[in-house]
Amino acid sequence: MAKKAELYEELKKLDKKTTLTPRNTIAEIEAAIAAVKPAEPATEETVAAEDESFAKAGKRSKKVIEETEAEVERQERKEETKAETVEVKKGPAPKARPLAERRGKKYQEAAKLVEKDKLYTLAEAMELATKTSPVEFDATVEIHARLGVDPRQADQNIRTTVSLPNGNGKTVRVAVFAPEAEAKVAKDAGADIAGDEEFLAQLNKGVIDFDVLIATPAYMPKLGKFARALGPKGLMPNPKAGTVTADIKGAVTAAKAGKVEYRVDKQAIVHIGVGKVSFGTAKLTENATTFFDSLKAQKPASLKGTYVKSLTISTSQGPAIKLENVIN
Repeated sequence: MAKKAELYEELKKLDKKTTLTPRNTIAEIEAAIAAVKPAEPATEETVAAEDESFAKAGKRSKKVIEETEAEVERQERKEETKAETVEVKKGPAPKARPLAERRGKKYQEAAKLVEKDKLYTLAEAMELATKTSPVEFDATVEIHARLGVDPRQADQNIRTTVSLPNGNGKTVRVAVFAPEAEAKVAKDAGADIAGDEEFLAQLNKGVIDFDVLIATPAYMPKLGKFARALGPKGLMPNPKAGTVTADIKGAVTAAKAGKVEYRVDKQAIVHIGVGKVSFGTAKLTENATTFFDSLKAQKPASLKGTYVKSLTISTSQGPAIKLENVIN
């Protein structure tokens, strides 16, 4: 009992706020004293003795053991943090409405007139297109042809022009870049802009107010520095499109009469407008037939598979109408 009393008095001197009482065991009091008792400064003998207990290198070296203990502590803290993290329950994933339901009321009413799985004849499709335009303006009737070609192959990269018998319903602004003598001929043929140095001065200012640009072969090198401005807009003259030619009068007349360029895009689809809703079924059908004849003539000789995979007709902002394959 005397030893316990001495130990308790020593604990009281070291830790005046201790919660232990003389009723605690000697072992509990000794443990409390060891916890609060200042550590004795390490001497050379104790440091040397500690170093001798470790190997000089390998898994039992002091450095490796300390790193291992530190890693264990990090993992323990990580597990404690993970256990304390409150798991947030996610709500149900939002359900997106079908695209048709997200359209306007006029579109939904027009879409009810079209049977999704039916393949319409050309005449039926054109008649239906004129009835399903949901807009108030005179919408363009478009044909979308998905082809089986590879646009990356030079001989399958389809690009040409077609003269629609009834025009496409758009007012085409034609510009001609040619010598003064040819420019006068172009003006007489109906060109909106025609010239030489004056035309280049307008391009230098960034003024592009035309829909079709026609140039003579000799003047094409002068347009080279404007390729970045004209190319992305599809205005750079091209022999395949008939806009690089010595027959300026014929090119202007054709452009004004409804000559339209079409080309396959990266997804192997050809898009073309064949007129306005106001044209009526007969004129639209005639224009579409002319386009299909032109597209059929462009079939690459190297193509082994199906040329035309699907045909669709639609108006501006209107529902799609599937068309019978009139080409294959």
